[in-house]
Amino acid sequence: MNDANHLLSWYKRHGRHLPWRNTRDPYRILVSEIMLQQTQVSRVLDFYRAWLKQFPNWKVLAEAKNAEVIRAWSGLGYNRRARMLRDIARTIITTNTRPKTAAEWLPLKGIGPYTANAIACFAFHEMVFPIDTNTRRVAGRLLLGRAFPTMKDDERIQKKASTWQKQSAQFYDIPQAMFDLANAACTKVPDCKTCPMRSTCKAAPKFLKGHVRIPKRTTPAPKERLYEGKRYPDRIYRGRIVKILHEQPKGISIKQVGTFIDKTFNKNLDIVWLKNMLQRLKKDDLISVEKDSIFLSKR
Repeated sequence: MNDANHLLSWYKRHGRHLPWRNTRDPYRILVSEIMLQQTQVSRVLDFYRAWLKQFPNWKVLAEAKNAEVIRAWSGLGYNRRARMLRDIARTIITTNTRPKTAAEWLPLKGIGPYTANAIACFAFHEMVFPIDTNTRRVAGRLLLGRAFPTMKDDERIQKKASTWQKQSAQFYDIPQAMFDLANAACTKVPDCKTCPMRSTCKAAPKFLKGHVRIPKRTTPAPKERLYEGKRYPDRIYRGRIVKILHEQPKGISIKQVGTFIDKTFNKNLDIVWLKNMLQRLKKDDLISVEKDSIFLSKR
C-alpha cells in the first residue's frame, strides 16, 4: 500500500463524519468553506444546517437581502462573510455561470486560491490541492520534512502533493484526511507516537528525537483596532451592534447604541469612536443609517 492510500485507509476508519463531506454540491461545499474560515468545526455544524434550510441553493440565497443573511449568520462571527457569500450567489445567478475548475472559481470576488481549489477538488474532483494552515502543516511535514512549514513552502508543497495525489484514485479525499490528521495528531506540537504516518513522515524523526524547537513568531501578530480605554478590540463591539440589530428589526437610535454595547460608554468621550465604527459597518454594507437610527442593511 502506498503512502497516500495508507493515509486514506486511516481516514476511512477514523475520519470525522461531517455533512459537507457527503455532498458534491458546490453550493453546499462553498457554504461550509466560508463558515469554516476562522471558526471551529463544532461551532459551524448547527449554523450550516440552519443556513441550508433557509437558503437551500444559489437562487434562494441570491434573492436574500442583507438583513436576512446577517440574521441567519448572527452568532457565527465575522458577519461580512454572510454578505460575501450572498454576493457570490448573486454573481453566479446573474451571469448564469456554473464554475467548475479552480481557475473558473478564482475570479469570483471573495474566492481565494484555497477556496477555489477546495471547491474544485471536493465538488468536481479536479486534481488540485487546497492549502490552508492544516494541510500546509501536515503536507509540509510529511512530504518535505519541514517541522514548521510556512507559506514560503507552498509552491513545493503543491508540487509534492500533486505527485502524491496521483498515487490514489480517491485523491480528492487526501486534503480531508489531512484536515483530520492535523486535528488528531499533527497539531502544532505533534503527537508523532500516535500518528499513523510516523513511519514515512519526513519530519517525524526530528520530533521523536527531540531535535525540534517551536519557532518564535518572526512577524508580529496583526494588530486589531483597539480604542484607547476599551477592554476589547473594535470587532467585538461591531459584533454586538449587529447582534442588537438582529434582535431589534425596527432599528435603534444611535444615542442608545453606545450603552448597549459598552457599559462604560461615555457619550462625550466615546461618540467619535462609536460613529467611526458605524461608518465602517455601513461601508461594509452590514447596517443602514437613517437620520438618527440604524438598522441591519436593507439592500
